[in-house]
Amino acid sequence: MRTRRTLAVALCAVALTATAACGKDGSPDAAASPSNAPALPTYTVKTDVKVDSAVLAEAKKRGQLIIGAKADQPFLGWEDVASGDRSGFDIEIAKMIAADLGFTPQQIKWQTLVSSQREPAISKGQIDFYVGTYSINDERKKTVSFAGPYYIAGQDLLVKADNKDITGKDSVAGKNVCTATGSTSIKNIQQYNPKITQFDTYSACVEKLLSGEVDAVTTDDAILKGYASKYAPKLKVVGQPFTTEKYGVGLNKDDAALRNAINDAIKAHQDNGDWKKAYDATLGLSGSAAPAVPALEKY
Repeated sequence: MRTRRTLAVALCAVALTATAACGKDGSPDAAASPSNAPALPTYTVKTDVKVDSAVLAEAKKRGQLIIGAKADQPFLGWEDVASGDRSGFDIEIAKMIAADLGFTPQQIKWQTLVSSQREPAISKGQIDFYVGTYSINDERKKTVSFAGPYYIAGQDLLVKADNKDITGKDSVAGKNVCTATGSTSIKNIQQYNPKITQFDTYSACVEKLLSGEVDAVTTDDAILKGYASKYAPKLKVVGQPFTTEKYGVGLNKDDAALRNAINDAIKAHQDNGDWKKAYDATLGLSGSAAPAVPALEKY
């Protein structure tokens, strides 16, 4: 709780600290701040939605959509501890989908899940779907299915700003590198022979990096850039991605109808400009220009 409170206090300074990293072509605005940051889009809630999905039918019956998400990732999946409000690019993607499935933001029940809890929660029906920096891969497809991808990231390293020893994946041998339990980051970094420290959340890893107890944090660059901006000028992203991470919406393995409906929703909001607007108002504030919209991989 102390970690989240510390992060929450710092939230008001996010965009101001992010401006040092801005100035690239495209998004975001180099002068972005809480007062002049791009506005979030709004999403028209569809009515009379017909999808042959038992999961969606149950959600309609309860009048509530249960969506799994992260709560400690700046610009991606963030929960304000005091108000309970959620914000970030993943949160906006979830709201877009919910609207196209017939649910208002007030009808969303957010369920915070750490990485290791995602597959069990989906498989047991504890959530209707999951949106939270969830990389699509064949191993996970044995248990769950994915709509998307809606964003493509790459694994990188977060270090202290004055660190000159760690310059990429090939320089972590023997170093203490922290990542989240249940993430793909562990397997990806193991081959470079670091000492690996694991916690349930990346925010716990960042706290250990700030205190000097670990040498680096590794996960997707999108996540790391948010932390680097939040703690500027103390931290930096090395800037040498060494994987391709396709973020998808995780859902029940056998629910093809819901998967197709979610894919349709993602595509519709990419085409009408909502995806870009949402990016600029959230993840774009970390200083990274909006990338190309990824092509959906339907199956």
